Amino acid sequence: MTPHLLSADYLDAAVTAAHAAAAILQSHALHRSDLIIDTKQRNDLVSQADREAEQAIIQILQARTPDIGIIAEESGGQAGSQATWCIDPLDGTTNFLSGIPHYAVSIALIAHVGSQPDGQTPLPQDTPLIGVIYDPNREELFTALHGIGAWLNGRRIYCSDTRLLADSVLATGFPFRDFSFESQYMPGFTDAMHQTRGVRRLGAASLDLAWTACGRYDGYWEMGLAPWDVAAGTVLVRAAGGVCEDLHHQAPWPDSGYVVASNAHIATALDILISRHL
Repeated sequence: MTPHLLSADYLDAAVTAAHAAAAILQSHALHRSDLIIDTKQRNDLVSQADREAEQAIIQILQARTPDIGIIAEESGGQAGSQATWCIDPLDGTTNFLSGIPHYAVSIALIAHVGSQPDGQTPLPQDTPLIGVIYDPNREELFTALHGIGAWLNGRRIYCSDTRLLADSVLATGFPFRDFSFESQYMPGFTDAMHQTRGVRRLGAASLDLAWTACGRYDGYWEMGLAPWDVAAGTVLVRAAGGVCEDLHHQAPWPDSGYVVASNAHIATALDILISRHL
């Protein structure tokens, strides 16, 4: 009998795959100068570490969950009829290649419209159900189940309780590959500098979302990302009591890569701050 999509079997498969990928990344991190690096486009790099980590993830997920489709950053793939794994084997490649110890493996399970994650109620829209983000440098494993909860190394986590944007610490990501939205991004960044307690930019979207889910950041926004950058983090933030949405409010989750996330208290204020410049 096929387990429900929200079952521990699927979560465990993703956790196992994330650990396997991270072991490969950390092995390569000891010999960064030996890595073969390709440039997909300006400031968009891929190394053999990315590719080997991705293959490890795919092999485990295909063996453990053969009924689920797979979309991965480096190798592409094909969506499933009921659900699809969305994989980023190395989020923060530039950090990784520069020796900056801030990067992660990110794996999410997206259930498609009409599927029945609980075995009963059909979904009205595509919904990220399971999120796993593993930071191998801090040995922090973030996991989440849609509608159930989010955890850091097995301990329940929640978004912060900060009530005002003026008291908030935010995370963001600067345009680095596609500069076509720079004129939309910069005014919001300037406003955020002046209207919050501070803005941070560490270079790994999955960890920005994970850190929002556990209350280290009060909110986060970025533009020009890909679905695999934000899929797992979307589950985490939502399951931790926060809000994670498409900046344009056109999609059920920010698969366009235009994302705004925060605790529930500042969500409206942050959304207005950023989206008014779009």
